[in-house]
Amino acid sequence: MKQTLFTAEWKEIFRNKKLLIPIIAVMMIPILYSGMFLWAFWDPYDKLEDLPVAVVNNDKGSDFEGEELRLGYELVNKLKDNDQFSFQVVTKKEGYQGLEAQKYYMLIEIPENFSENATTLMDENPKKLELNYVPNEGYNFLSAQIGETAAKEIRAAVSKEVTATYAETMFDKVKEMADGFEQASEGASELHEGTVKINEGSHRLKESLGLLASKSIEFQDGVSQIQSGTGELASGTEKLANGLDQLAEGHKQLVNGAKAATHGSEKLAAGSKNMKEGLQQAESSMDTIISGTDQIHDGTGQLAEKLKQFQAGTDSVSQGANQLNAGIVQMKEQLNGIDAKLAALPIPDELKAQLGKEIKGQLQEGISQLESGSAELAAGTDQLKTSAGELQKGAAIISDKVGQLNDGQKQLKSGLGELASGSDDLLKGANELAGGQGELLKGMSTFDEKLNEAKSGAAELNSGAKQVYGGMNSLSAGSSQLGEGSRQLAEGSNELANGTQKLDDGAADMKEKLGDAAKQAGSVHADDRTYDMMGEPVEVENHPMNKVPNYGTGFAPYFLSLGLFVGALLLSIVFPLREPAGRPKNGVSWFMGKFGVIAIVGVLQSLLAVVVMLFGLGIEVKSVLLFILTTIITSLAFVALIQFLVTLLGDPGRFIAIVILILQLTTSAGTFPLELIPHELQWFNAFLPMTYSVQAYKAVISSGDFSFMWHNLGILFGFLVSFMALTLGFFIYKHKRQYAVGHTAEEA
Repeated sequence: MKQTLFTAEWKEIFRNKKLLIPIIAVMMIPILYSGMFLWAFWDPYDKLEDLPVAVVNNDKGSDFEGEELRLGYELVNKLKDNDQFSFQVVTKKEGYQGLEAQKYYMLIEIPENFSENATTLMDENPKKLELNYVPNEGYNFLSAQIGETAAKEIRAAVSKEVTATYAETMFDKVKEMADGFEQASEGASELHEGTVKINEGSHRLKESLGLLASKSIEFQDGVSQIQSGTGELASGTEKLANGLDQLAEGHKQLVNGAKAATHGSEKLAAGSKNMKEGLQQAESSMDTIISGTDQIHDGTGQLAEKLKQFQAGTDSVSQGANQLNAGIVQMKEQLNGIDAKLAALPIPDELKAQLGKEIKGQLQEGISQLESGSAELAAGTDQLKTSAGELQKGAAIISDKVGQLNDGQKQLKSGLGELASGSDDLLKGANELAGGQGELLKGMSTFDEKLNEAKSGAAELNSGAKQVYGGMNSLSAGSSQLGEGSRQLAEGSNELANGTQKLDDGAADMKEKLGDAAKQAGSVHADDRTYDMMGEPVEVENHPMNKVPNYGTGFAPYFLSLGLFVGALLLSIVFPLREPAGRPKNGVSWFMGKFGVIAIVGVLQSLLAVVVMLFGLGIEVKSVLLFILTTIITSLAFVALIQFLVTLLGDPGRFIAIVILILQLTTSAGTFPLELIPHELQWFNAFLPMTYSVQAYKAVISSGDFSFMWHNLGILFGFLVSFMALTLGFFIYKHKRQYAVGHTAEEA
């Protein structure tokens, strides 16, 4: 029996689509809920590079050990290259305005004295480097927590870098100090060695001075020999002066010849230039001449053509003359027939005779003139034909000769071009010759100057030789004094040896003292503040905007919205949203009956939530009245949405409401920032009511930005009115379909 009922149930499920579809939909709820959540929050920290963070760099830099220190600038560059967040470098004003406008989730400010404080390590009161971290906790509490961790990592990185700088500088100084002591010790050793060498050298000097005294006698003998040689030098310089005079005379003759050659080369260059200009003019004129002969050649061709036309015209004239002669013959024949025609006229015979005489006379005179003219025309036509033939032959000869002339002109032009090119080379060579003559004259002038200097030098050499001869006499006398001075110097060397011994003793003491100083060098006395500055030079000052005291307060907007939506959804299960308790009068009363109940329940559940939040959990809000108002409007907007879906579609409407709930839980930015969820889900954010309830709650609980709260409440109120209007429309339509017919029957 159980098996039969079990089978019957499944058969009913598969036979009834209204039952099968809801079961399948319920089966999809777990995967929708878990799948959507896991997809949305699978790895939000992997998308932190999309989270906008403002960076304000006020650091003015500082000087440290002779080098410019710009830690703020270096930190900003590292943050730009860091893909942990979307760091955006802005001014202080832009940063805080963007933070208030919820453009940025947090702000990192680098103070003016950031680099300067890094240089105070060895001061009596070292100052730590401070980074101001300003999260907008009211905008998104979780992003502020993430940002705080990131700020600590930034502090650690900067501390590491600053500590490394301190250590590097300290060890560089220790190394420099050690090197200095080592060099001083080495210098003392070298000084000691030098004094030993000086002592040894003084003894050698003493010995050498004795040798100098003995050799001074030999020096005196050499001076006498040099004195004799200087006399011979003075005699040779006089002969050199005479030879230089003869050379100067020959040089003057060479200069005169060079000047004459220069004058000739200048004339050659001028003539070459004139020839080149003439050839250039001739070559340019050849183009005009060749153009003229081309025109003549073309003209002879045209003349030959015109002569052919003229000869054809003379043939026509000759034919006309023949026709004229034929006409004259006809006129004569007609003249003979005039008498017969006059005789036939009815006029007197005397008049006939007179008319016949006058007409014949005139006609015979005209015919005679025509015959004479025709003969002259025939003779002239023959002469024209003969002349035209001769002209045609002459034109052909002229055309041929003009062609030959044209070819010759072109050859002449080519030759002129080659001649002009050669004239360029001639002119260039003439100029080079003239330039060479100029260089020759210049060299001659220089030679003349140097020859005069040689003559002057020879004179000075002669004079100097004489002075040397005189000086050697003085040197001979001074060599005796040198012998005496060397003996005195030998005596002074004894005193030098005694002094260098004392210097040696002092250098040994210096070496010993420097060795002791190197062992005791530069101990630095640091206190706990120095050690603390060295170990942790950077501090992060947290100055939260719209501070959220705890996680409960931070997530309250999200969970309050969630609770109100779930409450509205459950209300649709326990309370029938479509079937009326009685017969409705019209669609409006039907709607008001249903909405009135769920609205009151929605307000009551919102007030209950407010009481628990304020007095049970002790949440602090910026305004209790506005907090209550926000909760009521949020609850009514949710119940209106669910009422419309369930009233219109029934259970499928509830399924759609659950899907909307799942979408809202992942896209409302109540937990993670919107930028950290997949891009495919982000666009749902603007179209779902929970987005605006979360933002309104954040404003009334944390930020106190009531204008932003009213903006979001206005959108929620728009959702409320829209779904109320749609549900009202459905009930009006449904009432007309369901009750209008029955009502009419009852009245009848």
